[in-house]
Amino acid sequence: MSSGTTDTAGRALLKTPRRCIENVIASFRRLFRPFDWRKALPWIEAPQQVLIGAAVVVVAAIAVMGLVDASVTRAVQRLPVWVIDLFNFVTDFGKGAWVLWPLGLFYLALAALPRPATRISQAVLAAVMVRAGFLFAAVGLPGLFASLVKNMIGRARPGVGGSINPFLFDPFHWAPAYASMPSGHGTTAFAALAAFGTLFPRARTALLIYAVIIATSRVVIRAHYVSDVMVSAAFGIVGVILVRRWFAAVHLGFAIGPDGRIVPYPGPSVRRIKAVARDLLA
Repeated sequence: MSSGTTDTAGRALLKTPRRCIENVIASFRRLFRPFDWRKALPWIEAPQQVLIGAAVVVVAAIAVMGLVDASVTRAVQRLPVWVIDLFNFVTDFGKGAWVLWPLGLFYLALAALPRPATRISQAVLAAVMVRAGFLFAAVGLPGLFASLVKNMIGRARPGVGGSINPFLFDPFHWAPAYASMPSGHGTTAFAALAAFGTLFPRARTALLIYAVIIATSRVVIRAHYVSDVMVSAAFGIVGVILVRRWFAAVHLGFAIGPDGRIVPYPGPSVRRIKAVARDLLA
């Protein structure tokens, strides 16, 4: 290989990190540009709907705390050891890292790609980047919010204090033992269900099974009560709804229809994505 070819390849390689950073910054500018909050979040002008929904979740959680939590937690203690061990293995797949690391690296890899030659290819690459960014935000932000809120709530995990007491709380107790509600794993699992299910409707059944298994595992290994995972499901799903409306408000991947519903933009076909990938990697 000639020195000229080597120098050219070296310069191209050095441009890759800069191009990645520039594209990521451009994406953030697009995402955080001003938009009409009233159109994106119509509940602001009708807060009673939000209050009613929140009240339903709170009342349901309290009912489950009083009627279900203690009895279920005691019951899972009698399960065979191999069942508990199995769920103890499965529960790790509810960690956000399993979803966020691949999505984050995939997004950065897309941002580092050179600009395609044709406008159609540029549109395809942009559409894939937007969808990857949506999935990352829709799974990551609810999980982050749940991590912040759980210590503020300060609910004790099963067995803390030497007994099973679903009503043991110590708000703003910044210790893992008092970070039971909501479940971080459950929030991630149900956020993944709602986020991926939005873009891939045919996968919703499999995603629902995954979310239920993760939520069940948290109860079986006595890391959480039933009400914890129930609240985490609400956190995850509502979080995705809000992120989706945010993206729609800035016209990234979604649009807000005349009736206020969120309408996804048509995505590129697999055949088109493969064609663009071949051109970029050639």
